[in-house]
Amino acid sequence: MFFVNILGTIMRFCYELFSNYGIAIIVFTLISKIVLLPLSIWVQKNSIKMIKMQPQINQIKIDYFNDKDKIADEQSKLFKKEKYNAFISLVPLIIQIVLLLGLVEVINKPLTYILNIPSNTITEAKNITATKNNLSLESSSLELEVVKDIMQEKYLDDYQKLEDSDTFIEKVKNLDLTFLGFNLSWIASIEKHLALLVPFLAGLSSLILCLAQNKMNVLQKEQSNANKYGMLLFSVGLSLYLGTFVPAGIALYWIFSNLFAIIQQWLLNIFISPKKYINYEELERTRLALKELNDINKKNKMTREMKNKARVDYKRFFKVINKHLVFYSESNGFYKYFKDIIEYILDNTNITIHYITSDFNDNIFKLEKENPQIKAYYIDDKRLITLMMKMDADVVVMTMPDLENYHIKRSYIRKDIEYIFIQHGMDSCNMTMRNKSMNAFDTVFVTGPHQYEEVEKTFKLYNLENRKIIKWGYCLLDDMLKEYEKNKQNNPVKKILIAPSWQKDNIIDLCLDDILEVLKDKNYEVIVRPHPQHVRHMKDKFIKMQEDYLGSNISVEIDFSKNDTVFNADILITDWSGIAYEYAFTTKKPVIFIDTPMKVMNPSYKDIDVPPFNIWIREKIGALVKLEDIKSIDKVIESMLKNPQKYQKEISDLTNKYVYNIGTSGEVGGKYIIEAIQNKIEERRNKTE
Repeated sequence: MFFVNILGTIMRFCYELFSNYGIAIIVFTLISKIVLLPLSIWVQKNSIKMIKMQPQINQIKIDYFNDKDKIADEQSKLFKKEKYNAFISLVPLIIQIVLLLGLVEVINKPLTYILNIPSNTITEAKNITATKNNLSLESSSLELEVVKDIMQEKYLDDYQKLEDSDTFIEKVKNLDLTFLGFNLSWIASIEKHLALLVPFLAGLSSLILCLAQNKMNVLQKEQSNANKYGMLLFSVGLSLYLGTFVPAGIALYWIFSNLFAIIQQWLLNIFISPKKYINYEELERTRLALKELNDINKKNKMTREMKNKARVDYKRFFKVINKHLVFYSESNGFYKYFKDIIEYILDNTNITIHYITSDFNDNIFKLEKENPQIKAYYIDDKRLITLMMKMDADVVVMTMPDLENYHIKRSYIRKDIEYIFIQHGMDSCNMTMRNKSMNAFDTVFVTGPHQYEEVEKTFKLYNLENRKIIKWGYCLLDDMLKEYEKNKQNNPVKKILIAPSWQKDNIIDLCLDDILEVLKDKNYEVIVRPHPQHVRHMKDKFIKMQEDYLGSNISVEIDFSKNDTVFNADILITDWSGIAYEYAFTTKKPVIFIDTPMKVMNPSYKDIDVPPFNIWIREKIGALVKLEDIKSIDKVIESMLKNPQKYQKEISDLTNKYVYNIGTSGEVGGKYIIEAIQNKIEERRNKTE
């Protein structure tokens, strides 16, 4: 009520100044824009800040494409760093609505707020009008009806009975509610005729404002067409409604508020120009890159066959009761981390292995046909969330970290499931996985003493000493060693393998073209093997690269089902990829590390006082090449190839020291899982006895 009184006082001042209700409303509208100018400047700066950040936001969406939780997490960090508040842009809209509601009250009650008639006189006048016209005393526009009656000299005998009636009637008759031929008390839905122009003009002003904002407003012009035209339809629809069902004075305010907003935006863009702060070239580059990913993603949407299989497999999974063992794989390429463990269990027990995969084309479905002990299920991302919540098994084995941290949760059905995390790399899990990424697992398999120390100190830091750490080894390395012994060869033409990591500012982002330019037409066979995530999100780019380098000494490999390329390479070029250790420990050949920005998934990794394996081992198994020295990388390659024995002994010693159970990790892992299942069965038996 206090706020409405302030609006009424301003409106009365404007009316007394100009003696014209329409001009008073227009001046009131202008005053409101001037008073709110500091807020508009604040919103303009906040909007510029948002678009200035947009290239970084786009890059986050590119780097963590389809990982909604990680994208939200990184965006939140960026907003905090830049002190950006997304809700600021809503403040003007909220204030506009509050102003509008207050003004409706003022315009509906001209006796109270414009003529300043005593409240007891107003009450009596409203009673007369309500009685004579059969209206409700609760009607919000009853004061307008009083004005209308007196203007038309209706029921004057009754009004003259009011206290100080002559002054009251004279004031009302002198009240000019017209503007350019319109009576500002008109309501189009009631009056019809000329009043029907009011909603049209209100809607037209909103249309003009929206079109102008789409061109001028720094935030709005970067929105999608769906958002732009959705807002346009909403604004025009609201304006038509206002123009149709409220007094024309409100519509007049709305029309001039829209027109003044256009002028205000034009002036703001002059004095606080977005072009001074925003890198539009970078914005366009990241927008196009993100669009490319989205286009690829659309191509890879689930087919009807995939949807049907996911639905059928989901039902089939829950039809099986008393499941002992479940493996979950993110895609076809992850089976290699489980392979030796699964084969040991199949060879030594009759345990049925329930294998869930998020890859429709996973090779596990071929193995399922060959071995009745394997039951494979294709589960899409949405159903996976529910399936994991309803999991009913003794042991669940995963290579995917962050259980409980994001969308994948522990079972709500069974609290005694043992969740086992299997490493899918030999590097520092503390630095290259997110903070607390393994904390929700009951058991963690580690590849070597460096990981054991990291995991042990992590669990101690978070008071999780009840967790188990198993000195496992690395099944993939065991298989690679076997394959390498069978297939190693002496290449007449030396092979150089380029295998970058999947992270921001990797080789592909920063220097792949420069490396290939140096090595092109050299007497080497150069193979580019991008990370599977690169291929997933940028497949068209690598297909084009294959075409561009066709017939040269450079090839691009996007099939990851085999490791022949890794085995046969004479030198590996990478950045922070874990393939470096797999390659070096298998072949005992050196690695060239391009010194790109360090891959740190866990900013809190220094909380654990264990020197990250990834950092200190690089110069022991190879050499570092700085980005500014890329043009001389051929000299580093030449030096390494001339002395192949230089790194062999040290790499062999490091392998034996930092990898557990070489050659038997599958047996170690398999035995532990079998024992864990037997313990669960024994626990249930004891409870029933």
